[in-house]
Amino acid sequence: MGVLLILLSLIPAAACYLVFAWWLPSDSERYQDYRAAEPCSSRSMEQGQTDCLSTWLLTVEKTVNKTAGKSSSYEATLTGQDSWRGTVSFGDPGPLLERLDPGDQVTATAWRGDIVVLSKDGVRQNTSQAPRDELQMNAAIGLLAALVALQVFVFGAVRVVRPCDYEPFTWNPYGKRLLIIITTVCFGVGLPAVWIGIPWWTVPTVAIPVVCMMAGLIHHRLRRGAAGGV
Repeated sequence: MGVLLILLSLIPAAACYLVFAWWLPSDSERYQDYRAAEPCSSRSMEQGQTDCLSTWLLTVEKTVNKTAGKSSSYEATLTGQDSWRGTVSFGDPGPLLERLDPGDQVTATAWRGDIVVLSKDGVRQNTSQAPRDELQMNAAIGLLAALVALQVFVFGAVRVVRPCDYEPFTWNPYGKRLLIIITTVCFGVGLPAVWIGIPWWTVPTVAIPVVCMMAGLIHHRLRRGAAGGV
């Protein structure tokens, strides 16, 4: 069992590596490129370049504004010249989607082949394809994977080193409590970091000491409880 746990820890460890080595840098680079993009010139439009910001006048065919928990859907189906037709999605109904009606004319801003912004009468709304500076959640997910990998590895290593005395490094109650704490702390730090707009590296800086402190406290209580039971 100990060897199996050690091997299983490689899965979240690999996920952590992918987050910090590829996903987070990729999202950061894409956001920076988007921020630096300038309106397309006539020449760049003729050459079919997509790294610039192009604007198109489109017509709203229909909208979907449905709020129903996890099945919420916010979409606008648009039509343009040459029989073009497409659908864009949003994260919420405001401030523009809720005002749109079939037949309305909107200005669509496109970047790298995706419609990233819709606007009408000075009201703008980003679509779900618009790059966002939300690297804090990338870091929270990567950190979650790292801490889960560490937990599973430690539990496995203890079983290998002490096959007959591995308490309290078991799923119930220590492992279960640790997993709840890791998940709560990672997202409890990551989400406010997104809302406040602080740098992504503050997520591991804050979360790791908190998780370590809580893990130590729970371990101490369980050991003391076991000693008291004896």
